[in-house]
Amino acid sequence: MTAATAVTIASNRALICDCDGVLIDSEAVAARMLVHELEARWPGVDVEPVVLPLLGLRIEAVLQGTATQLGKSLSVADIDAIRRAVEAAAMQAPAVDGIEAALAQVPLIKACASNSFRPYVESVLTRTGLVKFFGDRLFCADTVPNPKPAPDVYLAAAASLGLAPAACLVVEDSVTGVTAATAAGMTVLGFIGGGHASNAQIDKLHAVGARHVFDDMQQLPDLVAQWTLSATAAAP
Repeated sequence: MTAATAVTIASNRALICDCDGVLIDSEAVAARMLVHELEARWPGVDVEPVVLPLLGLRIEAVLQGTATQLGKSLSVADIDAIRRAVEAAAMQAPAVDGIEAALAQVPLIKACASNSFRPYVESVLTRTGLVKFFGDRLFCADTVPNPKPAPDVYLAAAASLGLAPAACLVVEDSVTGVTAATAAGMTVLGFIGGGHASNAQIDKLHAVGARHVFDDMQQLPDLVAQWTLSATAAAP
């Protein structure tokens, strides 16, 4: 492959990353705060087994889903207070180990597609220095009609980048996110290297469409290169 060909391929394909759990190691922090806040309101109730499978949804959906499953209720004020507490805790989470070096080695256009709201995403990416890879290519739940698992945020990203969904490779850590990106017609890599992940996620992510599941960001550049070559070979 010539240098000119490589540049052309890089400009015609994109790597789209989820934020929490892929760029920022915040899902475990968010989960702990969610459990803490709910147990404070519902003493004696074991909420963790209900909360953890819902991670990846909007915080409001996690709270409403947990309340419904447990036969409990939360006021609008409760939901707002818990959301603010979770976002404040997640705001201090570190970048995922190895993500900066990995992104620096990937020659594709990069974008972020998150189920969080844009002010939060901008803040954590700026604080960790990862914003330099994405610029203003941030696509968030507050800018589309429907959050993940709907494909809206991924379709918005592709449209803004001027690319077909098939030209986009996604990295996601949750069933919710993989479902969304797959529904958008994109190839998805499942990442289970965050502080919240477990081996049980491997089968779950494969089941909803992840092509490959990995646990170390050092593997990302090679996985992107493999996808780029296969996508280029398959192109008409």
